[in-house]
Amino acid sequence: MCFRATVHPRLSTTLKSRTKEYFRSKKWWAMLLLLGLTMCWPRCEGQVLVQAPMPAADASQAGSAPVSSGQVATTGAPTAITLQEAIDRARRYYAQYRAAVMNAELAKQDRVQARAAMLPSISYTQQYLGTQGNGKIPSGRFVTNDGVHVYRAWGVFHEDMPAGFFTLAPYRRAQAADAFAQAQAEVARRGLTVTVTNLYYNVIVAQRENITAQQNLDSATEFLRTTKDLEKGGEIPHADVLKAQLQFDQAKIALQEAQLAMERAHLALAVLLSPVLDENFATVDDLDNPPALPSVDQVDALAEHANPYVRSAMAALKQANQDVSIARAGFFPTFTLDADYGIEANAFALHSTVAAFPEKGVLPNLGYFVTAGMNLPIWNWGSTESKLRQAKYRRQQAQVELSQVQREALSNLSAYYNEARVARSELATLQQDANLASDSLRLTKLQYKAGDAIELEVLSAQTALSTAKNALDMGEARYRVALATLQTLTGEF
Repeated sequence: MCFRATVHPRLSTTLKSRTKEYFRSKKWWAMLLLLGLTMCWPRCEGQVLVQAPMPAADASQAGSAPVSSGQVATTGAPTAITLQEAIDRARRYYAQYRAAVMNAELAKQDRVQARAAMLPSISYTQQYLGTQGNGKIPSGRFVTNDGVHVYRAWGVFHEDMPAGFFTLAPYRRAQAADAFAQAQAEVARRGLTVTVTNLYYNVIVAQRENITAQQNLDSATEFLRTTKDLEKGGEIPHADVLKAQLQFDQAKIALQEAQLAMERAHLALAVLLSPVLDENFATVDDLDNPPALPSVDQVDALAEHANPYVRSAMAALKQANQDVSIARAGFFPTFTLDADYGIEANAFALHSTVAAFPEKGVLPNLGYFVTAGMNLPIWNWGSTESKLRQAKYRRQQAQVELSQVQREALSNLSAYYNEARVARSELATLQQDANLASDSLRLTKLQYKAGDAIELEVLSAQTALSTAKNALDMGEARYRVALATLQTLTGEF
């Protein structure tokens, strides 16, 4: 890329004369160079081609810079997402929550397998046994066969009855494990909701603080301009201008810090919402419409039936009880049962001649046989007794943990509800303080212009307004997070 710079006519004449003098002092090859320049000169029409410099990188174009691995360039208008949409996205991509959900799915399959292990299995087997003959007897060289050709085609009905089979302890333990995993997944789901809610409203609060910082900078700029005008008229001393300048510099720095905090909050939320760290989204500001807080009785009723922490501890105790039952069953016998139906004959047929008794003629091959077994434990050097003691110790610990979780649930329910109640009650006061601070700043500025107030009063009023706005934003976000935290014990309401 190049741009054209027009050459002054007098400068053009000077360049031509100096060029002619230069080439007279050179050899014949200079004429070729002159000829080339002469051919190019009409095309440029008395202008000089100058290469344009590359534009410097602008901070506002940082988003278009090449991204490193693991990042995605954001293009197009950002997508507005609500809090619920952000939670739904995080449930798809947050690794810890996905691990809890996966454990719940695995526990569900363990329950299916435990139930299947209690039921009989049916299978089919088919074999051919070829035995080398000896020319003397029909059974050949192996006494276990009744002929050199033996065919087996069996349908097998098999049932194992291990320790705890008759009390259904293995299946009940798998049920308790499934309930425990489901409760842990619910704990992870509600905990993720709190995390996303906190990060989501951190972004909104950071955006509001950035707007407040920009308004403070605009106000400081206006106040600095006002003081300079008043100084020119001899109405105020130069010290007021210096103080206004200090306030302007501080507001400028505060705006930069607010912008940095907003970018950090946005990035922290983006980590949970996209597998490729896509930052091209915008949060929906709904802080001005806080939801209602249920009554104490409603919260108690919900927590009584929907507390996943207590449900998880109760499932763990059920597991421990079934472990004790399984360990105790180790002292009792176990049984096995096999029922086979099919053929085992010298020919693959329903009727054939038995090679060992050909004189009996054609006999039926199809039939059944049953094998029943019992294993009675006698002595294993105290291993079963040790397993029973271990199971009892685990049950005792599970009982202690359940009691601890129940006490903590009651304590946390009261603490979380009080936190939400206080945060909700403070919103009206914070809103009133923000309105009063805004009116105070407006009146103080009018008094300062009229000469009835000093510059420190204006600075104090501006600081009070900024503090009141930020406190209101933090209070609204605090109430939302308090509600999400309370719902970890009660579920959604």
